Amino acid sequence: MVLEQRKIQPNYKPEQEIQASPNVSPVPKPRKFFSPGEKFIAVVFTAAVVLFSTTVLHTQAQINDTNKDMYYLSNQIEETSKQNIELSNQVSEKSTYERIWEKAKELGLNLNESNVKVVPGR
Repeated sequence: MVLEQRKIQPNYKPEQEIQASPNVSPVPKPRKFFSPGEKFIAVVFTAAVVLFSTTVLHTQAQINDTNKDMYYLSNQIEETSKQNIELSNQVSEKSTYERIWEKAKELGLNLNESNVKVVPGR
């Protein structure tokens, strides 16, 4: 009998499982859109980045303008100091005793020893 059962068993075909019916709800798909809170945070973050970047660029432009003005002023100061040095050299050259005496003679002045008065020092 055991042999007969073995012969019968291969003829036996198990029922194939029936697949789930379409009434079962599908698995919810993940949303591809952002929630309103996330959108608000993104807009605030973007606005903050733009505001910060604009502030930094504006400050850098002001610093650049100030540095440019300082450069021009330092050049003007150097030129003025050079002119002052040249003028002081001219003054020292033209204020020598010999030159003043020559100019006085050209203008007709004489040295009269009797008219010279000595002023007492303080």
